[in-house]
Amino acid sequence: MTNVDVHQHLWTPSLVTALRGRREPPYLDGWTLFLDGEPPFEISPGDHDVARRAELAAADGLDRVLVSLSAPIGVEWLPAAEARPLLDAYHDGAAALPEPFGAWAAACVRDIDATATAKDLDRGFAGLQLPANSLADAAGYDRCAPLLDLLEERDLPLLVHPGPAVGSSANPGWWPAMVPYVQQMHASWYAFHAFGRPRHPRLRVCFALLAGLAPLHGERLAARGGGPGRADVGVFVETSSYGPTAVKATVRALGVNAVVQGSDRPYAEPPRYPGHGLGGAAAYAFRIANPRRLLTGQG
Repeated sequence: MTNVDVHQHLWTPSLVTALRGRREPPYLDGWTLFLDGEPPFEISPGDHDVARRAELAAADGLDRVLVSLSAPIGVEWLPAAEARPLLDAYHDGAAALPEPFGAWAAACVRDIDATATAKDLDRGFAGLQLPANSLADAAGYDRCAPLLDLLEERDLPLLVHPGPAVGSSANPGWWPAMVPYVQQMHASWYAFHAFGRPRHPRLRVCFALLAGLAPLHGERLAARGGGPGRADVGVFVETSSYGPTAVKATVRALGVNAVVQGSDRPYAEPPRYPGHGLGGAAAYAFRIANPRRLLTGQG
């Protein structure tokens, strides 16, 4: 049995060095991260210490931890000439991580290059993460189609993660996580329903942070002509930053087989009780059975 957390972040030295080499957002000044639309963010170096993080994973009973590029940084939205050095630094560092770590690949979504992404995936990445605001409408699915076609060809999954926040640095520190991130996930969930699934019938996809709780609006979707919301065995949501109230409601909406554990560490902590109060069978589904189906397609 393999206990999996599908959503964590771990900044390797190569990525840190690349971000420190920049003078415009996104960039690091020491351990202070500067982004457009968010206040400066102080990063704790200990949060990205590989040995310490491996110890935490072991303490959590995890056998595999998938890390990803922090999409809110905005690397994927940079012009290709700026994005590529950062993507290379991320992939080089992530590919070299020891057990129990694996990783999601990343890709430029401003200038699509499926050939470059194929070479990145060749290095053993679990699948591809894309920012939610790149998959928020029909135009996004048109633009990103070569990347999603590639995943279908290789039978690899997609992780949809919040992208850069649009807002003011005057907003409180919690604002991006509570407003634009959630809004992006909500839009990306319904964009997949409307545009993604018809175009990519075999794609397995996981939406971060319970898709911004968009699945709970299924009754409104049906009332407004969006259909009854049939179960889709290839669609998953992960639990980062949410607890029993939201997880139980999502299980009622989607079923227990659609939920996988994601913690977003170091920005949030894994759940104390993996089953979120739903018992051992739910914990097994969230950490073992469902991640296996997401990552391999095997039940």
